[in-house]
This record gives sequence, C-alpha cells and structure tokens, in this order.
Amino acid sequence: MKLRVGLVGLGGAWESRYRTALLALADRFEVQAVCTPVSVRAEQVARDLGAMVIDGYRAMSVRSDIDAILMLAPDWYGPLPILAACEAGKAIYCAAALDIDPERAIEVREKVDLSGVAFMAEFARRHAPATLRLKELIVTRLGQPRLLFCHHRLKTPELPKALRRGLPHPLVTRDLIELVDWCSWVVGSKPISVIGANRKQSSDGKDDYRMLSLDFAAHDDRGVGPLAQISCGQYLSPQWPEAVGFRPPAELQVCCENGVAFVDLPSSLVWYDEAGRHLESLEMDRPVGEQLLTQFHRAVTSLVRQTQDLDDAYAALQVVMAAQQSHDEGRRILLERPT
Repeated sequence: MKLRVGLVGLGGAWESRYRTALLALADRFEVQAVCTPVSVRAEQVARDLGAMVIDGYRAMSVRSDIDAILMLAPDWYGPLPILAACEAGKAIYCAAALDIDPERAIEVREKVDLSGVAFMAEFARRHAPATLRLKELIVTRLGQPRLLFCHHRLKTPELPKALRRGLPHPLVTRDLIELVDWCSWVVGSKPISVIGANRKQSSDGKDDYRMLSLDFAAHDDRGVGPLAQISCGQYLSPQWPEAVGFRPPAELQVCCENGVAFVDLPSSLVWYDEAGRHLESLEMDRPVGEQLLTQFHRAVTSLVRQTQDLDDAYAALQVVMAAQQSHDEGRRILLERPT
C-alpha cells in the first residue's frame, strides 16, 4: 500500500534524512503536497518530488488525495497541524513531538486519542543503527544495564539555529527530553525518581548546562536498579573553537552485568566483555530516516493502532520538568511509573 502524504515544515534534517528516505521508499510513500513558511524552498522541494505547494496546513489536511501528514519541523505553528490532522482523520508522523509546549501536551494527547488516527513521534536516537545493535547485545551478550552515562555537548551554532526554528523549549531542555527517552528505551522501563541540577554560566542568566540523575529501580528497591546520569549543555565559549572538537566523550556509555558498551550515533559501537574489545561499524545498516518512515508506514497500514510514542514523549517531558522542580527545591522527586 502506497501512502499519499503531505509535508508540513521541512526542518534542518530535510536533505540529510527525510528526502533520501522518501526517495528510497518511493514504493511506500508518494508526496502529494508541501507546506512550509519559506515559499521558495517549498516550491523547490515540490518540484523535486513532483508535488504541489499548499499555502496552509488546514487546507492540506482536508484534501482527499492525502492519507497522512508528515510534520517535519515545528516552525511557528506549534501543534496546530497535529490538531488539524486529527480533525480530518489523517495519520500523523511528527518530528516535532518533543517541541510541543508543556501546556499544550495534554490537549494534543487527548485529541489524538479521541480521533483514532495513527500517530508516531520521531525518536531518532532510538532507531539509530548503534542503538538497535546495543539492544541486541543487552539481550544476547551484555546483560541488563546497571549504569548509564549520557552526555550531549551543544555546539555554539546550534543555538541561533534553534531560535530560528521557533522552538518553545529552551534548546538544552529539548535535548534533555530526547536523552531521557533514549536512556529509558535502552533500560526498557521508566524511572521512579529524578534529581536535577542546573548551572548558569551565560550573562543573560539562562541555564546552559543541566544534569539529571534517574533511578530505574523498583519502587521498593531504590538504589539497587539501573541508574542513569544525563547531562546536556553549551558551556564552551565561541572564542574557543578548537576546544569543541577535542576528545568528545561517548554519547552513551552503558555498564551492564557482563560488559560495557560505548555508543556514538548513528553507527559507531564499541563494547567489551571477558573476551576483550569488539568494534562494530554499522554504516551499511539502513539509515535512521528509512527506519523511522518504514515503521510509520507499518503503523498506518496495520490493523493495530499505535500511539505509545506520544505517551513516551509526554513521559520524558514530565521527567525533565520534575528535574527542574528538584533543582528548585533541592530534593529528589518521585515519579509516577505507569502500571
């Protein structure tokens, strides 16, 4: 079954992720229309894919020749295209689910649930080849995770770029949400508590470094189960350009029962066990964009409706908000784990 889709927003990953994925999956997707605030870019993409330019996301959603909406960037309209697609009964692929304002997140969840449409939030880190291989190793060789160290150092150019995208979350907060989801995905459960700490280094008083400590133990066994240390920030001055690329730490280190793994996305994985060092390069695996869109196609054409991604995005947002509360109040915050 070929899905006829409309593109809402294009984002910075259009050329590197979505365009190549849509071309590779031409037997499953047919782009019918493009809607983006930059008209010149919309016309260029529409001409490249043999589609038409639509002025508004509402007009796109109600078209009978469109089966699904691919929302690839938040731009200025926030969650409004999601709500419009729900009203029109169109399936939604959302690359901007983590950018939804916390005050609108509950409304969006309710609208998607009531509409009955298929919804998929984009979690690129989950579906990167190195992460998928790590999950295999946890089951077959490494055993269950005990400690996770996850760090993302933002580069200076990312800050103005994010401001141009109109993100409702501060950039550090947005990345923390995705890192929380990534660690939860690797562990295979939700955390029961969080401790947060922020550091203000910039002259405007905004947080440019934040750290979270997540406990994934059972409720009656705190401190015994997996622990995750997550940090994210932009703390290197633009005046030190050479320092940015100096010996960056692995994006994710996972210490398991039978070994340890070091992950650098999208396709680099080094792991150690009693047999020694194992280096895996997964560059020949299917790219992240193709993995994500293939899963979305399966979700739309399947008889089983899936909206778990939206719940996961909301849960990660709640953890980051609780970490801010922990910093403000100077205490551990207990979290509600789904039953």
